[in-house]
Amino acid sequence: MKTILSSETMDIPDGVKIKINAKIIEVEGPRGKLSRDFKHLNLDFHLMNDEETGKRKLKIDAWFGSRKTSAAIRTALSHVGNLITGVTKGYRYKMRFVYAHFPINASIGNANKSIEIRNFLGEKKVRKVDMLDGVTVVRSDKVKDELILDGNDIELVSRSAALINQKCHVKNKDIRKFLDGIYVSERGTIFEEN
Repeated sequence: MKTILSSETMDIPDGVKIKINAKIIEVEGPRGKLSRDFKHLNLDFHLMNDEETGKRKLKIDAWFGSRKTSAAIRTALSHVGNLITGVTKGYRYKMRFVYAHFPINASIGNANKSIEIRNFLGEKKVRKVDMLDGVTVVRSDKVKDELILDGNDIELVSRSAALINQKCHVKNKDIRKFLDGIYVSERGTIFEEN
């Protein structure tokens, strides 16, 4: 079953500029600039002005789309919404060290761009994780054994958190008992915190 036209719109907040060029969407805001490529989706993107309120809107259309194509409209809007949040508020992920006996030791270097994890389960191995572009990692001042990852792009921030988490997997032990590791404890925006 194909729907002739399915479309959705979203409001663009003040202070955010959006450019659309061949399904590549660039979003510019107070915190910087982000872009995303939607060429793999069979959708039409338009910038329009709302007649009643005069606010700018982004409209996404799918002509003669199947259920999958119609579902992709909402997905694309969510991605653009994440870009807008990134350039206005920024994303912040918090991670906590969990250990039963051997305290995990982390040192941050390379201008908050990389982290070295030592003494995980008492191992001598040094685990080094480099952050992805535009992501910074710092130790929390208020909370013991906490890392704070900040950045504009939600995908890069969350992937950096995943890289840290995956470096600290327990091998050859019962993971129900050995719960040591570095885990994401909180996800939010930088703007809410300050």
